[in-house]
Amino acid sequence: MQQASMPQPCAMAPDARVALFLPLRSSWLGSSSVISSSNSSKFRLHRPKFMVMATTVTGAGRTMEDPSLKGQLQISVPAYDALPPIQSHKRVVLVRHGESTWNAVGRIQGSSDFAVLTHKGEMQAETSRQMLLTDAFDTCFHSPLARAKRTAEIIWGIRKKTMIPLDNLREIDLYSFQGLMKKEGKELYGEAYQTWQKDAANFVIDGHYPVRELWVRAQNCWRSILDNQGSSILVVAHNAVNQALVATATGLGPEYFRQLLQSNCGVSVLDFTPSHSHDGPPYVCLDRLNQTPSPPLVQGGGRKTCTRILLVCHGATDSSLQKRFPASENESLNMLGVIQARKVAELLLDITVDLLLSGPADCSKCTADHIAEVQEAADCLGVNCQPRYVEVKEGRQKEDVVQRERWQDYLQHEDIPGAESLSLLWDRAGQTWQALLDEVKNLPEKDESNPEKTVVVVGHEAVHVAMLGHCLKLTQACLGSFHLDTGSLSVIDLPDGPLGQGVVRCWNYTAHLGRWAVPVTLPTLADEDF
Repeated sequence: MQQASMPQPCAMAPDARVALFLPLRSSWLGSSSVISSSNSSKFRLHRPKFMVMATTVTGAGRTMEDPSLKGQLQISVPAYDALPPIQSHKRVVLVRHGESTWNAVGRIQGSSDFAVLTHKGEMQAETSRQMLLTDAFDTCFHSPLARAKRTAEIIWGIRKKTMIPLDNLREIDLYSFQGLMKKEGKELYGEAYQTWQKDAANFVIDGHYPVRELWVRAQNCWRSILDNQGSSILVVAHNAVNQALVATATGLGPEYFRQLLQSNCGVSVLDFTPSHSHDGPPYVCLDRLNQTPSPPLVQGGGRKTCTRILLVCHGATDSSLQKRFPASENESLNMLGVIQARKVAELLLDITVDLLLSGPADCSKCTADHIAEVQEAADCLGVNCQPRYVEVKEGRQKEDVVQRERWQDYLQHEDIPGAESLSLLWDRAGQTWQALLDEVKNLPEKDESNPEKTVVVVGHEAVHVAMLGHCLKLTQACLGSFHLDTGSLSVIDLPDGPLGQGVVRCWNYTAHLGRWAVPVTLPTLADEDF
């Protein structure tokens, strides 16, 4: 196969840095005007020097008057209480129970308590136990339902502290739906079942709005959890209630139900940092979502999709390890970064990548090169050698550009006047996301036996966070609410195609990095840095 040429990085004025299409070498995903990998923690707005911006994030992220949070709800939604104030940093690890007997046969469980873990579910819980083995949890809250309680017992293992059952952690109350096979639900309830699947926030059964009730219950759960004196807290519950916990913590309303996937024994991690006054709601950051015992690319849970976008953060660089800005956008991967790039390429080995996009920075291009190399060799690793070609396109560069200065000189922060503001970054990422969806729409149709289209996007975590915000139709305030690590993988499904809602299958997945990954339960910053 002919190797794609490597164009020189394009010099661009601050107002010209928009989507320029070079799908293997695209410049619209670069870090040319955003912070370095290690400084994503600063970008998360947790440090005191960002007081004004952090306050904005907290307020905008939780207001229920924001139309973007009400979505398509057909009746009024009461405002939820703010999260209770905390006095010290807390990390909460959410785990969904392992596969149950009713999961295995497709029976609707709700808050009923007849199902127990299958053998597979027990093994999933054991894998989660090993994943969380080194963490000294202070407390474990769990749903009182048998399937969640047993999962909690396996994960808690030999720890001597008493686990705490919390009734509000039970699964969503589905009333007459509970106990039905999914096929029976479709036959007996028809339109109501369709509403449950496609517009769950407006789903009504037996005079109840189950999803809206769940959101109120989740808010009450947070009061119990955050009032606990522990700093590292394990919560073992269920699919729907864990979705509601993540959503209410990050300020998302019930219209986001089904957009934050929770697989069996999937692990999600939330960091809570005290407000600067210590008497207001904490700042919240989603460190990861749905890190599962099995790789996230295996189809399982959630709606089937034929379109999938994989966001890959470039591998580590010297500056990312030293917690500083890079000296140049041309900074290459260090040895750890090369290992991470190889690891993520191996993770993608068993899928066919239809389109590979990369930012202009050397660290992003190198990570993309590793993925392309493994993809092109994948089908030659077996008996029958049939090379797999990764689609590569070239496009024109902008003509109205000027010589670029150091990219960090355009970054908005307190020491550099005239830098690129967060609003410009947000707008640029929005253009990037729309351009990406346009590329997906233009992909050729595939064979019916394997219709799934997969696009891999390699770039800087700050741009990925902003693109996630646009995918979920959030506001700029969300930029402080999500974290990514170098070498991580995030998966966004588009079950209704590029024009439909995105479903986050996982966020900041790092299990493939093995010993080179940031442990699930290790805070990104020391307490004194928050």
